[in-house]
Amino acid sequence: MAKKKSVSLAAPHGGRIAKLRKGLAAHRLDALLVTDFTNVTYLTGFTGDDSYLLVTGDGPLLVTDPRYTTQLEGECPDLPLKVREPGELMWPTIVELVRKTGVERLGVEADSLCVGDHAKLLASLPDLVIEPAPGLVEGLRVIKDNSEVESIRIACDHARRAYEMVRAGWSPRMTEREIARDLEYFARRVGAQRLSFTAIIAAGPNAALPHARPTDAVVGDHPFTLIDWGVYTGLYASDLTRMVVTQKPGKRFTEVYQTVLRAQLAAIDAIRPGVTCEAVDAAARDVITKAGYGPKFGHGTGHGLGLEVHEAPRLSRKQPTELRPGMVVTVEPGIYLPGWGGVRIEDDILVTPAGHEVLSNVPKELADACL
Repeated sequence: MAKKKSVSLAAPHGGRIAKLRKGLAAHRLDALLVTDFTNVTYLTGFTGDDSYLLVTGDGPLLVTDPRYTTQLEGECPDLPLKVREPGELMWPTIVELVRKTGVERLGVEADSLCVGDHAKLLASLPDLVIEPAPGLVEGLRVIKDNSEVESIRIACDHARRAYEMVRAGWSPRMTEREIARDLEYFARRVGAQRLSFTAIIAAGPNAALPHARPTDAVVGDHPFTLIDWGVYTGLYASDLTRMVVTQKPGKRFTEVYQTVLRAQLAAIDAIRPGVTCEAVDAAARDVITKAGYGPKFGHGTGHGLGLEVHEAPRLSRKQPTELRPGMVVTVEPGIYLPGWGGVRIEDDILVTPAGHEVLSNVPKELADACL
């Protein structure tokens, strides 16, 4: 492979590129073509799109276009660029760069590279060995550094503050859609960029849908409402769920709520380095199963959190991945009873060298849920 001058980027992106280059060597790859825009952001700090990153043994090269040159000067001034001229298409440019750098074995992100673009590479570079290399960047992203953890911590606090403002202005005449609108408004007011996903506001029977969308249902017509929300602060997300109870809790609701809370606390207590993801899931699932609601808990206990709301690792059955310090995961068991409703409680947890830290700080005892 042809050699060129090595490139150094400022921390933390220079360190991430260096780790990725070691991964390329371990997989006997000359280069990786990064086509997932979130991975491009993680490796470079560039927050735009329509740009691919070619990482060779000598360093990175971002293939972009003139719309982003000013933005790139501000976000990552030391990043080497290939700026395509108007009318200069992406894939002929990529093909020419791969040819010029002398790459013989090219890794591609199989989860983001479409079949058509893969065919273009093969047709233009028939002697090139193209290797699917899923997870190379994601494997780095799974361990958060201190700056990433702090961003998630702030995102959790912004989510908390927005939620408190929604509760303070709660009216039984409001609809699910109106609460969702207010939640996003308050999130932006306290400093978040946006919600990290469309908020789930689910009153009464609608709460039996784990991914319910806000409707025109009036919350005052039901005794409880499930709120699942999160925000992006900077580049990093939070993800929380709480119940808002507006009538005196009945026996059934109290039993379901307390079961879910015990399950969540058991799963959080299990989180520490070396414990498997499936063991954390089992800690929550066992509590719910023993209470007689096992079939009503139909999803995993949690997922990784970072640049994306859902990323590795997964806290679920048949997931033998061991937790490591620096991972951030959600813990969100739930019980869903069609025709009645559902209860879910969710927090964001950092795996620490000694165990874990709960990054979110929203009270969750049953008394706290009651308005």
